[in-house]
This record gives sequence, C-alpha cells and structure tokens, in this order.
Amino acid sequence: MRCTQCGGKLRRIHRSFLERFSYLAIYKCRQCEQEQCVPRRYRYHFGPEVRCPECGTFRLSRLKQPDKIDRMQRGPWNYAERLGGGKLYHCKFCRLQFYDRRRLAAEPAPTPVNKETPAEGQPSQPLEQ
Repeated sequence: MRCTQCGGKLRRIHRSFLERFSYLAIYKCRQCEQEQCVPRRYRYHFGPEVRCPECGTFRLSRLKQPDKIDRMQRGPWNYAERLGGGKLYHCKFCRLQFYDRRRLAAEPAPTPVNKETPAEGQPSQPLEQ
C-alpha cells in the first residue's frame, strides 16, 4: 500500500484494544508518519452517503427494480432498510444489490431555496442571451 499524502510505503502498526472494534488495520507511512485506517465493514452503514456493504465503494448506481442476475444482499439490516423506504442500489465492482435510505455521494445535498429579491430602488438586471 502507498501513502495518500507522499506516496511512500506503509507499514502495519499495532491497534489499541478499542481500535480493534473500529478498524481492521492501521497503517503508518515510513516517510511522513501519517496514519491510515481501514474501517470494519459494519461502519459502512453509519456514514452520510450510501456505500457498498461489501467492498465500501461510493461508486454505485441506483436501480428501479431488482436485477435477476446479480445477487441481492440478505439479512435483517437490508430488510429493515427496504421497509424504511430505502432505495435499491447496485455495486458495479462486487455485483451486489442492496437497499439503503441515504443519498448517493455524487448527489448534491438538499439545500433550502432562498429567493433573493433586489433591494428597493435598484433595477433588476436583465438576462444576457
């Protein structure tokens, strides 16, 4: 593995007792001494954006209906997401279908619409064509 900051080689370091519950491994760069953590798979369910529950990638596509060829994620978590109004997603890399209620990472976050009106006495600017 390579460091994302300087490109140097990483070496695996020991984890503390509490870090063992959150991370599969912790690597440290030999040159810049930056630490990089590899999270456990259950932590993929707690972020703001949807991630593949198997490989952790953000590069997913949304499906309208289940695909009969690719496998569907099974288990109580996927069933609860489906009942909770989750949308159907598909991972292109591990070819897995699953339900999730969060938004895609590529989608913009919903923002409130503020309609700004021009101040009184100032003419509004015409649109350029």
